[in-house]
Order: sequence, then structure tokens, then C-alpha cells
Amino acid sequence: MADNKVAYNPQEIEPEVQKYWEEHQTFRATEDKNKEKYYCLVMFPYPSGRLHLGHVRNYALGDVIARFNRLLGKNVLAPIGWDAFGLPAENAAIKNNKQPGDWTYENISYMKGQLKSLGLSYDWAREVATCRPEYYKWEQKFFGELYKKGLVYKKVSTVNWCPVDNTVLANEQVENGCCWRCGSKVELKEIPQWYLKITAYAEELLNDLDKLDGWPERVRTMQKNWIGRSEGLNITFKVDGSDDTFTVYTTRPDTFMGITYISISANHPLVKKCCENNPELEAFCQECRTQKFAEADLATMEKKGMATGLYAIHPITGRKVPIYVANFVIMDYGTGAVMSVPGHDQRDYEFAKKYGIEIIPVIKESKESGDPDLSEHAFVEHGIACHSGEFDGMNFEEAFKAIADKLESMGCAERKVNYRLRDWGISRQRYWGAPIPMLTIDETGEVVPEKDENLPVELPYDVKINGVISPLKTDEKWYKTTYEGKSATRETDTFDTFMESSWYFARYCSPRDEKEMFDKDAANYWLPVDQYIGGIEHAVLHLLYSRFFFKLLRDAGMVKYDEPFKRLLCQGMVLADAYYYLDEKGTKNWVNPLDAFPTRDDKGNIVSAVDKEGHQLHHEGMIKMSKSKANGIDPEYMVKMYGADTVRLFMLFASPAELTLEWRQSGVEGSQRFLRKLWSQVQDLVNAGPKVTLDKNKLTPELKKLRHELHVTIEKVTDDIGRRQTFNTAIAAIMELLNLANKCTGTDEASMAVRYEVYNSVIIMLYPIVPHICFKLWSMLGNTTEIDTETWPVADKEALKEDEITIVVQINGKVRAKISVAPNEDEEAVIAKAKETPEAQKFTEGKQIKKSIYVKGRLVNIVAV
Repeated sequence: MADNKVAYNPQEIEPEVQKYWEEHQTFRATEDKNKEKYYCLVMFPYPSGRLHLGHVRNYALGDVIARFNRLLGKNVLAPIGWDAFGLPAENAAIKNNKQPGDWTYENISYMKGQLKSLGLSYDWAREVATCRPEYYKWEQKFFGELYKKGLVYKKVSTVNWCPVDNTVLANEQVENGCCWRCGSKVELKEIPQWYLKITAYAEELLNDLDKLDGWPERVRTMQKNWIGRSEGLNITFKVDGSDDTFTVYTTRPDTFMGITYISISANHPLVKKCCENNPELEAFCQECRTQKFAEADLATMEKKGMATGLYAIHPITGRKVPIYVANFVIMDYGTGAVMSVPGHDQRDYEFAKKYGIEIIPVIKESKESGDPDLSEHAFVEHGIACHSGEFDGMNFEEAFKAIADKLESMGCAERKVNYRLRDWGISRQRYWGAPIPMLTIDETGEVVPEKDENLPVELPYDVKINGVISPLKTDEKWYKTTYEGKSATRETDTFDTFMESSWYFARYCSPRDEKEMFDKDAANYWLPVDQYIGGIEHAVLHLLYSRFFFKLLRDAGMVKYDEPFKRLLCQGMVLADAYYYLDEKGTKNWVNPLDAFPTRDDKGNIVSAVDKEGHQLHHEGMIKMSKSKANGIDPEYMVKMYGADTVRLFMLFASPAELTLEWRQSGVEGSQRFLRKLWSQVQDLVNAGPKVTLDKNKLTPELKKLRHELHVTIEKVTDDIGRRQTFNTAIAAIMELLNLANKCTGTDEASMAVRYEVYNSVIIMLYPIVPHICFKLWSMLGNTTEIDTETWPVADKEALKEDEITIVVQINGKVRAKISVAPNEDEEAVIAKAKETPEAQKFTEGKQIKKSIYVKGRLVNIVAV
């Protein structure tokens, strides 16, 4: 046939294929009870304005899984939407003098085009944006129902307050005492907050982690630690000289006889009286209240305290124990009071050493050992009770039970299962969020949820954002309303944006439903999500809140399952080289890696670099892409330069999905070279002749070998994508197969049949990864069906069997030759064949063969001396 090769042009091919998918609604999903469903979900993006490569990696991974499962014949749902509420919209509104809604919807429109340019197989008919009233209406209604069930409450609490963003931060949003978002120093503030009773589900949230065998173990461990179940005692102490009492919680009753002081929070009820005539203590308490108290900070900061002048009475010994205010005790955890045993807790030990408090050893290593050495640190292990009176000689379990029993019999203790988990504070003092649908009746002060017929409670549109106070708090027309003819005031706080992302996956099942939150039948068909893909940074909050919300939906009779996500894949971060130069003031000026020209040594390491202006650049290394370091790579630019398939291929091939990915331009160029070569190879095959029917009886040994490698590859790629989710090794296996196939250039009937079989199979296997080029190549190969609805290749069991296998021949442990034998050749024949090789004869000449060892299917080792 005449050579009529066409150059690979992704800029032309990809829009054409994307247009076809859109016009034919190729990825539209509908319920089909006759097909196995598969719900593949990526964590939806915040519409910040532009995609970054972290997004691209996430969505490329999700698309491979979705397309792969379609080819397996499953009914696949792959929706997308927008997590559209949040602070950045308000900050942008101030900066650009725009309404947050306008800014958000403009970004959605732009980013939607970016997503489509990547060739992602989403069902766009199911698109949702959480800022739309038709979405959050149902969240508001459900919140009202939870309030009526007693699962919602409001209380005044001490919160982390960001003075710049003017909103509450969760403890995990405080980093080194500063706001995770803007970096400002966090303050403590007492304000009324709405809470969801997630603690009512703590036990189930913990136990059901065992059901999630499709989740990474590290994520389950993080959630387990966050929930933090412990078994211990609540012990009530009397305050000397008064009727006051207070309670501590401990998981170490075995150390109870070693208490030498009590530590309490600066916000503990006992403190108020103590501070009335003690300005020094009041000043210290005020210092404690304004310090950072995220968990990591509490662990590392200097331990400070001050005596209150109060003493607690030890229930068993009757001795007086001093009470200190300590900066490491906070009211949010436990009871706000801690029994301090410095002999057996390192933090208590450091505090006692600092303030000269007695340290008593009450646990030793064994019955035979002496007292532990407490000269430099506490003895924190379990052991044998000592200096504990009637409890001496007991091990941990015995002492725990005996002391607990005694305290309970005295009426001053009760066994308690405790959780580190705290109720979910969902109030935010911002405008751009879903309004909390609660009203206060002005005359009586009664708090009620808004009536269903008045939902959604919508945000006012034309507002002035000043960054100081939410416009909802100053808009009387908005917050003044009526309830059953009585004047009432609306809640001016909005929902934490984690509320919207805790149930969006259920709304996707029937996103246009106007009668209910979602259609139950549709939800029970599609849910739970079979595969969820997103960053490890969401391991605790989003994933825990979603699990909690799903159980609330279940208990409301809306879904019939316990858990929302069967399998979880957490992709790694994307790294890139970072460069900067110092200006005359010594300020770092960061330069995008695309504008840097590095010089490398023989090992490929960067030794120097300059930018376009000739500045000598300092190479900071491969670090996480960020705006502040100017090392982000614009995916839109990459798609325009190289095509979406190239970008997808590189991101899937360059690193295992769960590990960090190093962005290298050379790797991107290598990915495009591979696609150009594939494009050319298929055209070479087509130009060599048409597809012919395969006759397995006419295959030469070489063709049988090629077919064997093809079907081994099919088996491996199927497992790599489906079970192991090691997409990089799947791609590597396909590349190896193509290298082998490229050596087969025969044009006889048998050769052409095998070559077509190889390329047809390869194109289907590559289709989930690089769908545009495969769409075109499938047609180029003469196939009349659509590749989008094709069937994934199945390994031919006969082809997997080998006529011959390769056996390594070793002489005294060193590889000297290779032989081909039948797979079931007996040991004696294999050894004989090995001895007959020229290499074996050469290296055993003049020597005596002591023994020959055959490791079946692998090697023969001849021992000669």
C-alpha cells in the first residue's frame, strides 16, 4: 500500500474528539438495574480561577479508573461539580470590587473549559455548584430536621479566631499559632457557635473503620487517632476548705497514688474565684487564653504554670494536693483538669521539675526491681505498683481495677469511655457561605428552624464586603423577618463549607431533584461511591465529616448503607524545581522553572542556572508547587503546547499515584515522543495491509512468543489498573510490549494478524490513559465500533502457556549460559542439556562435577571443582 502517513497533531485531534463526546453525550449515566454499577468520584474543586497540576493529577487518575471500568462493561457514574463557597471569594471581592457570586461563577465557567480540555469523561449533566440556592436549600432543610432530633445545639465557646479573616478556625486550621490560610496570629475569643453532635456517632465512626479495607491504612489510622477512644475513670475531687468539686479524667488509675499536683485550664470554673484578688494570676490566665493551642503547639511549647492557692483532697490518702493553672491544659479536651503524676508522665515531670513539686515513684519495672530512676525523666511504661499502700505489687490491669473499684465504692469515680473527638462547630462569621436557617423569636428568645416552605434562606446579592464584619450582620432587611406572625431575627452566621462537601456525592445521584435532597432509589442504586480520589490532606476532616453525614442520612431513612466510600486513593503532591535570585536589597525574587535555564552535571544534578534576563539563579530544589515560590506550571499552557494526552501520560507514568510527582520538562517531552511513535507505528501497520483473521495453527515460534507477551501484558495491565492501581507500571508494561511488537515487521497473513491483535489490544489498554489519540487510532486500525463502548481485552489462557521457557545455566554460582526447554521438561533432561552447552564444557574442563542443582523453571547450577 502507498505510504500516506499523517503527522500527529494533538491540537487538532483533541478538540475534535472532545466535540464528538459532547455531541453524543458519551458519558451520560443512567440507572440500569441489569448492569453492575460503578461510581467513580474525584474530590470536587474549589473554583479559584485556574486549575493547577495537583488538580490535573487528581482528575487524570479518576478518569483512568472511570474509563477502565466502562471497558469492563460496568455502568459508570463519573460526575463533577464545584465546592463553591469559601473565603477566597470574599477576599477576591474586596481586591477586585466584585460580588463574590459573580467572581465564583466566572471562575466556574473558565475552569469548566479547562477541565473539558483535559478530555475527562464526566457526566456534565450532573454538574452541581454548592453556592446555588437549589443545592444548599436541602442542606438547610436537613439541618432543621437534625435540630428537631437534638443533634444540633448552640453554645458559647472559646474558639480560635483569625483577626484578618474574621472567622473561627478549627484547631487543625491553626499552624504554629497562625491561621493556615492567611498566616495571621490566632486569638482566642468567646462567641456563640452552632454545633453538630458528631460525638454521638464516635463509637460507630471508630468501629466502622474496620469495614473500610479499601482505604489506605495510614488514613484509617489518622481517623482512629483523631476519634481517640480511651477507657478510663472520671474522678471527682473536693477542694479543701469549700464545697467546690471538680472532675478529672484519667486512663492511668494505676498511678493514682502518685498524684502530687492538679493542673487546670485558665478557663476552668475554679479559676474565676482565684483571680478576684490575685492580679498576677489573672494576668497569667489571660496570657494562657491568648496563646496558640493547636495540638502540635501544646506538645512543643514551654510548659508554664502558676499556683492558684487552692488545694484538692486526695480521695484515698486525704492529703492536700496543690492546684496549678497550666498553659498546656485546655477546656476543649477532657474536663479542663488533669491529675498530674510527675513520676510517670513526662510533661508532668518537666512541670514538676520547673516548679519544685514533689515527684513520687508509684510504678516500677518489675516486682524484683527497685524504684525507677527519676533523676532525668519520668518512667512512663506500665509496670508494678509500689509506694501505693494496699495496691503494691499489682500489675497495670490489677491496679487499674482495684483502684477504680475502690474509688467507685467511695462514690467519687465512675468508669468512662472517652473520645478525643469534639462536636463539629459549623458556624462561620462570613458572608459567602450557606446561611444557617435558624431564627430567634424576638419576644420570647425561642430559637426555631426556618419553615420548610421559606427555604432556601438565600444570601442577599448586592452586598459590600469590607473584610471586617459580615454584611449579613448589618443588613436589617435580610436578618429582620417574621415567624408565624411574630417578629424574629435570622442567624447571621453561615455554614462551615465542609457541610456542603459532606453530602455532594449523594446529590450527584439526582442533581436536578426539586422535591427532595436526592432521589432515594437513585442514591441506593449508585451509592456507596466505589472509588474516591483526593489528597491526603483531607484524611481527617472532610472524610470524617462525610462519613458522619452519611450516617445521619442513613438514620433519616435516605440511604441504606453505613459508609459512603468503598475505596480511597490519595494521590501525592506535585513538585517542581524552584529558583530565585537576590536583588540589590537582598530580597528573593522567585523565577518560574519554565523561565530558568539550568546547567547539569554528569549525573543530571543542577549545578547552576540563569533566567532570561541573565540573573544567576539559586536552585532551591524540587519542592511543592506554590504561587509564593513561583514554581507552579500552568496546565493550560502545557495542554496547548503538548496536548492533554501528553500531560496525562506524563502525570500517570512519572510516579506511583500515592507518591510525590516531580515535574520534569524532559519527561513531558519524552511522553510526547512516545505518542508520536505510537501514532507512526499504527500508520505503518495500516499501510502494510489490512487486518486479517488470526489462525493460531499458522504461527511461527516468534509470533507465538509475541502473542504470549501480549497476553501476559494484558493480564498485568488489568491487574495494575484494576486491583493494584499502579498506573505507572501498567504504562511501562505496554511500552515494553510495543518495543517488542515494533521488531515484528512481517507482512504475511500470520504476522499481520498478530500485529493487528497487538495494536488493537494496546490501543484499548492505553485508552483510559490517553483517550484522544486512542479514539483516532482505533478508527485508523479499521474498527467500525466506538472505542468508548469497547470491551477490555481478556488474556488468552492458551497464549499464556509457553512452548519453551528460558533456564539460566550457572557454573559455581556464576551465570555462564541460557538454554530453552519445555516447561515440563524433566530434571535429568534439563541438567543434561545445560552440561552440553559450550559454556558449561568450557568452565568445567579439567574439573570434576560434584553435583548439579535444578531450580524448576529458573536455573541449573553446576558445581565443579
